[in-house]
Amino acid sequence: MAKKAKGNRVQVILECTEMKDSGMPGTSRYITTKNRKNTTERLELKKYNPILKRVTVHKEIK
Repeated sequence: MAKKAKGNRVQVILECTEMKDSGMPGTSRYITTKNRKNTTERLELKKYNPILKRVTVHKEIK
């Protein structure tokens, strides 16, 4: 039986940048997947932050 190859899809965590800079307690984080071959740089998406109640930029964290 053949072994499964290590996939190119990897789970990443996106964290709100504005929340971190404001100093308010709590964080807004999302978990998503990305293709390691197609997007080698860090992911940056606009997502809804329920604490700030608006759409903010979320960046990939390690």
